[in-house]
Amino acid sequence: MFNDGREETRQFSVKDEGTAARIILTSVYRALQEKGYNPINQLVGYLLSGDPAYITNHQNARNLIRNLERDEILEELVRAYLEED
Repeated sequence: MFNDGREETRQFSVKDEGTAARIILTSVYRALQEKGYNPINQLVGYLLSGDPAYITNHQNARNLIRNLERDEILEELVRAYLEED
């Protein structure tokens, strides 16, 4: 990470599984809505803490979200946000 006191840029690479992540996120979002939760707040809570209790069991949403690593979810969210323009 450091070389002779100089900071080097590290490259972060994740698998391109955007389609699966998008499908799972959409399903989880809908399940949270159906149960009357604020999906954005619940997903943020899950992403920050890693605690799956933020995600409902309704429609198997908790098991679905566990199929993704949190970095995969963040990658998909950033991609969707930046590509929206």
